Amino acid sequence: MNNSENGSKIGFISAINGSLIKIEGLENDIQIHNMIEIIEHGIHGEVIQIYKDHVIAQCFENTELLKLKDKVIDLKEPISMELAPGLLSNIFDGIQRPLEKIHSNFNNSYFLERGIKIAPLSRDKKWHFVPIKEKGDIIEEGDIVGTVQETPLIKHMIMAPPGASGNLSFIVAEGDFTIIDEIYRIKSSREEKTYNMLQKWPINTNRPYKKRIRPREPLITGLRVIDLLFPLAKGGTVAVPGGFGTGKTVIQQSLAKWSDADVIIYCGVGERGNEIADVLTQFKEITDPKSGRPLLERIVIIANTSNMPVSAREASIFSGVTIGEYYRDMGYDVAVLADSTSRWAESLREISGLLEEMPAEEGYPAYLPSKLSRFYERAGLVTTLGKSSLKNERMGSLTIIGSVSPPSGDFSEPVTATTKRFVQAFWALDAALAYSKHYPAINWLSSYSNYPDYISDWWNEKDYKWEELSDMDWNNCRILVNEILSIENELKNITQLIGKENLPEEQQLILFIGGLIRNSFLIQSAFDNIDCFTPIFKLLFHIKLIILLYYEGKELLKLGFLVEDITRLNTINDIFKISKSIPNEEYESILKFKKKMLEEIKSLKMMFGDRRERFIY
Repeated sequence: MNNSENGSKIGFISAINGSLIKIEGLENDIQIHNMIEIIEHGIHGEVIQIYKDHVIAQCFENTELLKLKDKVIDLKEPISMELAPGLLSNIFDGIQRPLEKIHSNFNNSYFLERGIKIAPLSRDKKWHFVPIKEKGDIIEEGDIVGTVQETPLIKHMIMAPPGASGNLSFIVAEGDFTIIDEIYRIKSSREEKTYNMLQKWPINTNRPYKKRIRPREPLITGLRVIDLLFPLAKGGTVAVPGGFGTGKTVIQQSLAKWSDADVIIYCGVGERGNEIADVLTQFKEITDPKSGRPLLERIVIIANTSNMPVSAREASIFSGVTIGEYYRDMGYDVAVLADSTSRWAESLREISGLLEEMPAEEGYPAYLPSKLSRFYERAGLVTTLGKSSLKNERMGSLTIIGSVSPPSGDFSEPVTATTKRFVQAFWALDAALAYSKHYPAINWLSSYSNYPDYISDWWNEKDYKWEELSDMDWNNCRILVNEILSIENELKNITQLIGKENLPEEQQLILFIGGLIRNSFLIQSAFDNIDCFTPIFKLLFHIKLIILLYYEGKELLKLGFLVEDITRLNTINDIFKISKSIPNEEYESILKFKKKMLEEIKSLKMMFGDRRERFIY
């Protein structure tokens, strides 16, 4: 077909197969991943295969009522994200349609009408722009030319886009502008270009940076089991696999609320609509604990529920990570929460089935590993392009936390097993722990993290040394706790055979301390005002108090005391009170517990000495 519209060649639909359409007439000029539009219905799609006489495109909306010979136009650009002020506090679907704006502008409908055309970001809202560069300055790609206070929590950096460099020939004075108003011009040896606040970036292309840096600082989550045993570094990757009801979504919400990331990108991928609605409601009601402002002011939400087209679901996690890279380039620490990658992988399987591709394990396409690796590889701590006026070099991090929903909690299924190859931390959620009301239900025997060696120096700088535990820094604490929990697990099998009372006293002490660690330290309530978040000093004081009890207990056993004498210490009840009854800032209260415990143990030793003297006499 030789007709054209606005200079673009027009093709036509020659076959329809679910969300896939076969298009003839565009095959000679179109590029892979280009966007197409079905003119009559306003439906957008993406080209995923090109043959000599036709192309195959996946549609981002349902294909009902489409007909053969419907006209299709090549939009001549890949699927891209609009990047500018206005992203934060917004809710988009997988292809960046603003859901709240659609809801309010189209008769408050609770369902997306097909073919809706609405800009992702407002072209009318004005933002207060403050220039930090002056006319005549040399500009390189990534340089910050000005700022916009996007929300009270986040200052949005207006950066020269990748590829832009030259002399700043013009920049507006401080004032209010829309994202499409001219803000500055850059003159190079060849031409002068005009720029506004709006950038567009293809979701399947990594945003450039100068260099990747080895992680060196933890992402503090406020969850004790994570921050001590299975830490995550800023710029790191982690998988959170777990069956139904094990608490994946609650962990994601806790990380969004309490982690020390500056910006959160939450991707609800393929989950049930009512579950996503609950998440949105809670995010709107949650107050950011660090500022007292609404938490939504530093969150971007990508919501693509299970009843939305699978093609948009497949794009959604790359949409989220692209927005995350944009804020990373500003110098922020960004966390991308993907819930869940299993639902995303199911969309790949469905599309692969429509394409009649040879299936791999459990019907997933053979390219599942490469797709997952492309997603997780975009995490990292990097030196960004450009420089600011305050310092010559800026760094930003992008951390990816992907939850996985294995059927029946089977961690050997393809998505979980493949994800494990590409992440450096693994928080395995255990159904047995969840059903026993132990949350977070992270199994301390199946989980792991490869980041402790990278972040130990940071923890050592923050550590508060105890005279009684001079060699117990953060890393030694976690090694000892892991050892105690492993031995406790081995002893449980023996206990079932011979009974706990028949074990040696040293092993009974291990069982007691292991239970104390599990029930007073590892267990944590996301809904308690104090226990929902544990700062690093309280975490260290809490675990060191338990370790000190362990060491003192071993000394008492050597003197002839029984484990029963140790378990009757009044300090045991104090240890259980720490997580929920001691405010996070009152470290002195924990030190009082330590003093009280040492005095109690000293009294026991004195009693032992008196008994010994009487016995000798």
